[in-house]
Amino acid sequence: MERIRIAVLGASGYTGADLVRLALAHPAVEIAALGANQKAGQAMAEIWPHLMGAGGLPLLERVEAIDWSGVDVVFGCLPHGASAELLAGLGDRRIIDLSADFRLDDAATYAEWYGVTHPAPQLLAEAVYGLTEFARDHLPGARLVACPGCYPTAALLALLPLAKAGVIVPEGLSIFALSGVSGAGRSLREPNLFCEVAEAAAAYGVGHHRHMPEIEQELGKAFGRPVRVSFTPHLVPMNRGELETIAVTLAPGATLADLRAVLDERYATEPFVHLLAPGLAPATRMVRGSNLCVLNIFADRIPGRALVVAAIDNLVKGSAGQAIQNMNLMFGLPETMGLEAVPLFP
Repeated sequence: MERIRIAVLGASGYTGADLVRLALAHPAVEIAALGANQKAGQAMAEIWPHLMGAGGLPLLERVEAIDWSGVDVVFGCLPHGASAELLAGLGDRRIIDLSADFRLDDAATYAEWYGVTHPAPQLLAEAVYGLTEFARDHLPGARLVACPGCYPTAALLALLPLAKAGVIVPEGLSIFALSGVSGAGRSLREPNLFCEVAEAAAAYGVGHHRHMPEIEQELGKAFGRPVRVSFTPHLVPMNRGELETIAVTLAPGATLADLRAVLDERYATEPFVHLLAPGLAPATRMVRGSNLCVLNIFADRIPGRALVVAAIDNLVKGSAGQAIQNMNLMFGLPETMGLEAVPLFP
C-alpha cells in the first residue's frame, strides 16, 4: 500500500499531538514533517513523553523550514489567523485545516467574530466544511477541507438530520455544552491552571462564543432560512470529552417518536455515530479516546419540546479523529481506517 505522507503543523499542541498519536496507528500514513516553531529542534518524546516508544518520528522544525516536496497532505493545527496565512502559500497541496479559518463561508462574519481581517478570503469558496457524515460527496476531490469545531461537531450531528427532516423548528434552539480542559488548548493561561479548574465548573463565552456563527451557518442551510441559537459552553474538570444537551421545539404534528425515527434511520449504518437505546443517557465515558459520537433523545416536561443529548471526545471526533476520517475519504481509503480503536474505560 502506498503511504500518504503527512505534515502536522502545531504538533506541540493537544490537537496536534493527538493527530500524531492516531497517525502512528494508521497503516497508510507516514509522518513526513512536524511543525512547531517554539519547540523546533526537539523530539516529540521530549514534550510528549507518552510518544517515547514511537520510533522514526521526525524532529519538530520551524514551519518555514519544512520540505513540502515530501508531503502529500498538510494538517493545520495552528491558531486561527496564523493557519490561513500559512496554508494559503502552499499552492495546490492538499490541506486539512483544524483551525477556525475556513469554517465560515463569509469573510465579514469571520472578521466580526474573530476580530481580524481574514488572511485568505480567496480560499473560502473552495473550502469543504468537513463534518464527515454530511460531506462525503465533496471530500474525494477536495483540496482544502475545514474541520468543524468540537462544539459544532456534536451539535450538528444531533440537529442536522432533524432540521433536514422538518421535525423541529429553528426557533428556541438552546445548547448547553460541557467540555474538558484540553478544549482550551495547552497555553499557560490562568483560567486553565489546576487550582482554577479542579473541583469547579464555569461558563465561558456566555452569549458570544465563536462557535455560534458556525452552528448557525450550517443549521441555516438545513432549515433553508437564517437561524439563531442560544449556546452556552462550560469548562468542567476533566481532560477530554464533551457533552451537549440541546433543547428543541417540535414542528407542528411531530412527535418524539418521529424525532427518534429520523435519527435512527440517518445513523443506522454510520460507523461512528450511534443512537443509544431508549432511556440511556450519553456520557463522555462512552466515547473517551475514540472517534465515536453517541446520541439520544428524551421528552421534555414542557409540551412540544424535546432534549437531544450528544457526547464526543473533543480531541478525536471533535478534532484529530474527524480530520483523519476526512483524509481517508479524500484519498479513497476506507473511512474507518486508523480509527477503529474502542473507547478507553475507565
